[in-house]
Amino acid sequence: MDIAARNVVPDGGWGWVVVAAVALINMTNQSILSVFGQLFAGRFEDDTFTAALITNLNSLALNFSGLLIGPAIKSFKPRNVAATGCVLVSFGLALCSFATQSWHLIVGYSCFVGLGLGLISPSTFMAINSYFSSKRGRAVGVSLAGAGLGQVFMPHVVRYFLHTHGFRAALLALAGISLLGLIGAVFLKPLHNNRKHLQLLADKEHKQQSSGLQAIIVQPRVVTAAPKTETLCSRMGHRIVQAMDLELLKDIVFWSIIVGMALVYTATINFTMVYPAFLKNTAGFDSKLIASCMSVVAGADIVFRLLLPCLTDRLRIPYRVVFLLGTVGMLAARVQLAETTSLPVIIAMSVLTGLAKSATVINNNLTISAHCRAEKLAGGLGLSMITKGVVVITVGQLLGWIRDFSNSYVSCLYAQTALLLLVALVWTPEIYYRFRRQQKHLRNSMETTYVTHEQLEKLNTRA
Repeated sequence: MDIAARNVVPDGGWGWVVVAAVALINMTNQSILSVFGQLFAGRFEDDTFTAALITNLNSLALNFSGLLIGPAIKSFKPRNVAATGCVLVSFGLALCSFATQSWHLIVGYSCFVGLGLGLISPSTFMAINSYFSSKRGRAVGVSLAGAGLGQVFMPHVVRYFLHTHGFRAALLALAGISLLGLIGAVFLKPLHNNRKHLQLLADKEHKQQSSGLQAIIVQPRVVTAAPKTETLCSRMGHRIVQAMDLELLKDIVFWSIIVGMALVYTATINFTMVYPAFLKNTAGFDSKLIASCMSVVAGADIVFRLLLPCLTDRLRIPYRVVFLLGTVGMLAARVQLAETTSLPVIIAMSVLTGLAKSATVINNNLTISAHCRAEKLAGGLGLSMITKGVVVITVGQLLGWIRDFSNSYVSCLYAQTALLLLVALVWTPEIYYRFRRQQKHLRNSMETTYVTHEQLEKLNTRA
């Protein structure tokens, strides 16, 4: 088999086995975040600030693992990183089962579970990304549907163990479930020629540039290079910049993308935490209705994670535009939920929330991959995660304080709405401007091609 044949992205094949494996990992691990409010509702019913602190520190650890994820993925196989994440999640949940004080939960849930989930998400995405090109959206959607499926049954599993066996048994059960992700990690066979393929492309580009320079330079010249004096700190700094791809931070559009996604992520995390309490204290629902509403959100989420990529890939809608539409959908659902206690309306808004959430979750990493070059993708994902961590621990904690200060879950929903509105107001004109500029560039290119074609016809006629 020649090198060119071996380095073509398969866009399927074993890649679908990888997708199924990632779906299993997401189902048994990523879905755990959705039941935090249900697990600890009895402990933090009147202390939203502490609950927000634990979840925000969890998100901080999850996202600040981005400091490690770039070098880790470059040095180790994605399946090793994903397997390590599953073990850390299970260990953290087991520690939480013996917690008697809040700081015990911070160590177990915030640190270990957060770090484990932080290792899982980008490593599994990189595993899928190496196998798919044109079908990447559908592959990511199917893999994330596993997390949605977990969010459907996890609330009922938690409710059963809490009512039947108690708090400790519920956490130990989740710890055992999370270890099932190791089965999926075994099947994350790397497309081992992917890195070689990128290197071949880079070498080809380098050779083209070198040949171009050789064509320009006719006479040999002797150039005396100035001696370079590099200190230890400068060499270390250069290595850190290369390992984490920090040069991406020079791009203002990249900043807009990662900060905007961090604000949406923070609003989503806070909503997941307060939604069960909102249904209980504001809408007056019992535990069965609360679990049912949460399952409706998860059910809509999973259905649209499967259907939405097929539609957007066929229509070739940019990933970032779909993310923005999902943000607007969540904004509309928050406003309507804040103004009603009617069960039919809440069910309808739960469906809309699930739909909109699927649009943002699916297109999160895809938006980064569309903006960054392939060799910078791991670093871009890491920087995005770090930004989320900073925003969650600051803005996310502010959302918890607003709920406690106002003693109202409705105020908290409106605060989340403000964050989503800010992203929509900043992104919309920027995306529209870039779209118009792209259309103008395409139109000019077509006109140039048309003129060149006419000139060739005239030359052929004269000849």
